[in-house]
Amino acid sequence: MENSFKFFQNKECKYFPCHKDMEELNCLFCYCPLYHMDECPGKWKIVEKNGHRFKSCIDCDFPHRPKNYAEVIRLLHNELKN
Repeated sequence: MENSFKFFQNKECKYFPCHKDMEELNCLFCYCPLYHMDECPGKWKIVEKNGHRFKSCIDCDFPHRPKNYAEVIRLLHNELKN
């Protein structure tokens, strides 16, 4: 896939690829805009470290899959309306 407003890939990034085994890795949402959502559609879990609980998205690749671009935008749009 070619870089566009829906897809961007930064092969020069020192973390690339951040998720293995993906044919097309979309770097557009490198820092997930859905992280703050309690009901985000990605694969996340609550972990505890040093007595603190936090959301870990280490196994999530939802925002990095090109086919999910429209869904990410829809979720953000719906959140703005509320």
